[in-house]
Amino acid sequence: MLPNTERIYHDPLHGAIALSNGDPTEALLIRLIDTPAFQRLRRIRQLGPASLTFHGAESSRFTHSLGVMAIARRAFDRIAASYPQLCPYRPVVLCAALLHDLGHGPFSHTGEEIFGNNHEYWTRRILQEHAPIREALDSFQPDLPEQIIQVYLKKHPIPLVWQLVSSQLDCDRLDYLMRDSYFTGASYGKIDLDRILMALRYDPVSQQLVVALKGMAAIEHYLIVRYFMYAQVYNHPKNIAASWILEKAMERARQLLQMGQLEADNTVTAWLTVAAGGIRETTSWNFGPSAETPLSLNRYLAADDGVFIYHIQRWQNSSDPVLADLCRRFIDRDLLKAVDVTHLAEKEQTILLQKTHYWLAAAGFDAPYYTGLRISFSRGYTLYQKGIKLQTNTGLEEISNLSSLVRTLTNPYQRTWLIYPHEVEAELMLAEKESR
Repeated sequence: MLPNTERIYHDPLHGAIALSNGDPTEALLIRLIDTPAFQRLRRIRQLGPASLTFHGAESSRFTHSLGVMAIARRAFDRIAASYPQLCPYRPVVLCAALLHDLGHGPFSHTGEEIFGNNHEYWTRRILQEHAPIREALDSFQPDLPEQIIQVYLKKHPIPLVWQLVSSQLDCDRLDYLMRDSYFTGASYGKIDLDRILMALRYDPVSQQLVVALKGMAAIEHYLIVRYFMYAQVYNHPKNIAASWILEKAMERARQLLQMGQLEADNTVTAWLTVAAGGIRETTSWNFGPSAETPLSLNRYLAADDGVFIYHIQRWQNSSDPVLADLCRRFIDRDLLKAVDVTHLAEKEQTILLQKTHYWLAAAGFDAPYYTGLRISFSRGYTLYQKGIKLQTNTGLEEISNLSSLVRTLTNPYQRTWLIYPHEVEAELMLAEKESR
């Protein structure tokens, strides 16, 4: 029997993602994918609790990471065909793309807000301390872990190398916009990936990633897509309400744990114990056993969505009525509501919140768990990490200098939401009517 020389991952967006054992870099990617830390990403949803809003949003960080690697391979190989001097950087680009989300914890970005962890910090720690990954990288090239971390810190000496992974126009964003659109059923995220990739260029003078002028329309479309995905999907009011319920359930669980009144396994106990303090960030990439963090790497990696969902299901039967109700609401999708109060002055928002507290207390609710103000924020297009440069006859130009459409996307915006349960909706609607 012939040895298995190829690994194929069938992806709904990119089709067959084939990796060849005959290619040393791709053989390394296969080895990395098979590590426990990477397989764990199968158990972490890409969009956290967003499936309670968009029922198809159940794709994982695993599928997204494979997609980012697939796009990065297409982009890099096309550019390197014209600039062979870039070929030695192929392993670092593809490994960095594949492993960029390795440190995500339960519920992805929502979990970061709840538990105070930073997935980029944990990605770097896993690269340094998780034996299967570290050994695979070291055996391929001793300085490869250091180069990958340079990419994540945007310090790699060749800007193109890190820009393909983390910039205003990177393979991560290209994949998650397409993937999140596909799985949520939203049409906003449909970008012209082929045209964008064909327009990507390398500028040998500045050594950075740039875009051919003919690709400007495709980039404008990409930036508009990103704007609408944040407005209509990521900051959807139901997503905000679902995240609130989850956050308040964990807050209540943490309080009960401190009082010795919560049943939880060692992993969840550890996460709840450190959640209030979060993780101290550091700018150093040289992590080791002496790094200051209250949560061990093994305990961090032991947590995923399934571990916490199991506890939330159990806590529905808690003797504590607040925890039991919050967990039941999350499991049964009996979510709170979120109404946009951005139009109200700050003082009026505060008054409305105080009234909602009063109505909830009168109805027997522990008000702080069921109402509050939550802000959703989008920075729009910024010059983050060199922005997006276009090749013109007179040199490189920032896209916002050439496109009036992009300039309209540079203004940040935020919305303020009042969270409340449907039980006080009648009072709230009457108060809003009277305020007009």
